Amino acid sequence: MEKRDYYEVLGVSKNATEAEIKSAFRKLAKKYHPDVSKEPDAAEKFKEAQEAYAVLSDSNKRSQYDQFGHSAFSSNGAGAGGFDFGDFDFSDIFEDLFGGGFGFGSRGKSTTRARRGEDSLIRMNLSFDEAVFGCSKEIKVNTSDKCPDCSGKGGHGEKTCSKCHGSGVETIEQRTLFGVFQSRTSCSSCGGTGHTFDNKCSKCRGTGRIDVNKTLEVKIPAGVDTGNRLRLQEKGSAGINGGPNGDVYIEFIVKEHPLFERDDFDIYLRLPITITEAVLGSKIDVPTLDGSIKLTIPAGSKTGDKHRLKGKGIQMLNSHSKGDMYIVIDVIIPKKLSKEQKKLFEALDNTEFDNNRKEINKYL
Repeated sequence: MEKRDYYEVLGVSKNATEAEIKSAFRKLAKKYHPDVSKEPDAAEKFKEAQEAYAVLSDSNKRSQYDQFGHSAFSSNGAGAGGFDFGDFDFSDIFEDLFGGGFGFGSRGKSTTRARRGEDSLIRMNLSFDEAVFGCSKEIKVNTSDKCPDCSGKGGHGEKTCSKCHGSGVETIEQRTLFGVFQSRTSCSSCGGTGHTFDNKCSKCRGTGRIDVNKTLEVKIPAGVDTGNRLRLQEKGSAGINGGPNGDVYIEFIVKEHPLFERDDFDIYLRLPITITEAVLGSKIDVPTLDGSIKLTIPAGSKTGDKHRLKGKGIQMLNSHSKGDMYIVIDVIIPKKLSKEQKKLFEALDNTEFDNNRKEINKYL
């Protein structure tokens, strides 16, 4: 079968840059790698793409190919002595694509370093007052602690791993259609820790951690709102290899108040008043977060009028300042009147009132 043009295989132009060639090969490798592709001809297409990339990604080989074509790498071609595709290192490509999980060029990782434990997230319901004024609560957390029997090591009689000599990684060789590849992976003897034990800890089964149920006392600051999070530092899962514990985050869900509406640190109260209170003015007792006050309603008030009570809102987080309270007037028009009330309104209607309809009346 005649070989296809390498540029055609990768789907790039003859003027393609190194970055464009690499990007094209990455897409094909991800699509046709035999370990992930179910297409019947995936292995052949994968091999074809590898061969094309091995040539076009190397400036010298690409120059030979541009001049002599495929014959540059045949044993009797115009190029020098032929080309063995098995000596090309694809490791960086495959590790980027598959994280070393397909046996190509994995650099391996040692797990001897200290690692921080996992974080936990707990959602807590609060009443409006609990959120506004702050409170203390107890929460139960399912997490892990350092094993007390082995001090978090996972075993007893610790010694340096004889296979990796404490490095936590080992080198393995793999033979493929394209040659021999070397890869580094976590040591199979010690699991990448760099050490082994005479006896695995029976309490934690070698993990170094045990499951626990903790009860934590939480002090909730005044002013929290729905969506706010409180961090309990190092109250989460135990670390690994001596690393610090993770954190516990508490996310609040605050219940709405039957009267007050919250807007950040300000609060709003809708105050219904009668039509006579709006016309004549009045003094009305109004609830606030700090107790009731007497609010003066000026004569001639209308629906939508706002009265600001400075500093009567919610305490701001990590501050001594407070938001404001706004009282919004809502004039209630009666739908039902007694005979006496109706007569009074009819009598009132017969008096001289400025109805503010002069401009409209011009067009009548």
